[in-house]
Amino acid sequence: MATTAPAPVFDRETLLAAARERTGLSDFGDTWFLEPMDRYIAAANAEGKLTPAGFAGQTESILKGLASRLRMVEDIKRHPEILDEKVEVAAIILGLPRTGSTIFHRLLASAPGMTAIRWYEAQNYAPLPGDEPGNPQARRAYAQAMIDGWLNLSPELASIHPLDPEAPDEEIIILGQLFITTMVEAMTFIPSFAKWLDSYDQSKGYEDLKTILKYLQWQDPSRRNRKWVLKSPSNLPYTDVIADAFPDAVLVMTHRDPLEVVPSYVSMEAALYKLNSVHSDTEVGAFWFPRLAGWMKRFEEARARIGEDRFIDIDYREVAKEPLKQAERVLARIGIPLDAEIEAALAEFMAGNKREQRPMHDYSLERFGLEEQAIREAFASYRARFVR
Repeated sequence: MATTAPAPVFDRETLLAAARERTGLSDFGDTWFLEPMDRYIAAANAEGKLTPAGFAGQTESILKGLASRLRMVEDIKRHPEILDEKVEVAAIILGLPRTGSTIFHRLLASAPGMTAIRWYEAQNYAPLPGDEPGNPQARRAYAQAMIDGWLNLSPELASIHPLDPEAPDEEIIILGQLFITTMVEAMTFIPSFAKWLDSYDQSKGYEDLKTILKYLQWQDPSRRNRKWVLKSPSNLPYTDVIADAFPDAVLVMTHRDPLEVVPSYVSMEAALYKLNSVHSDTEVGAFWFPRLAGWMKRFEEARARIGEDRFIDIDYREVAKEPLKQAERVLARIGIPLDAEIEAALAEFMAGNKREQRPMHDYSLERFGLEEQAIREAFASYRARFVR
């Protein structure tokens, strides 16, 4: 009688050994990340319901992150001047997901004098074998292959999030490789890990992010003297941490009605989970609706502590109507002078990034077992203040 092979499971030492073998290196530097790594492994093995392809994909995600860390530690040993890079993070975009933050981030980053983490760099922040200074061809190819694979498994992602190896994207892709931030729970359905993460101090991760930004700037010296703009909805529940890590940065909050945000984001999560596991739409909705409401509650408390002077508010509807005007509000706040060159660059970006150039994103409350009244109640204070 044939027996079914046991489902594969993650093992910390096996993964660390594989990363060392891949790179020929052994020093991970500060190993603070092992605690969240162990928590992720336990939750993924127990709850993740990963398909064989999903297990392979998540294994690769872990290994590339570990390999990047090994390579960065080695590069810093050989080039200690990396740590002397002066990085200015001028603006950090936060807000609920699906609030127009991606297009707004890319718009700001397109302005002369600005820069941001590119998608291919977020996937592998250390150069790969085959890369050359000024020509990261191996990383670009890796990123494009990832996108092609994702769209093959989950074609609806094309309508949800514009995927481009060269485009600015979220720092949480990097931090997720350190097993922190909401990137982890966004890619693997692990509610117990999400609950644990709520009380975990992520400050060491953001200290590492500062080093990684220096490392990226060292790789591309043209970024020196430019202002960095970061962006992630993951900043919402951890606003205190990122505000402390980058005390001079303006916090840019994008706003949209949660009645639109919640089903849109749950739809995105359903598409992401489809890449590597099998979960019903109602399961995904039942997890992410209260999760998003919890993020907002944490943010509202943090904003009161931090103070209004750190924030600038951007309405999704205003970005749709007058994107250049909204971008100029932020650029003026962070000291980028508005001139003809800035105006031309922003206009050129918008001309090539219109929403109608991608398929429409179709979603509904009913598909995910969500109710309008419940969302109204959960986000009552936020809607009263920011949604009119």
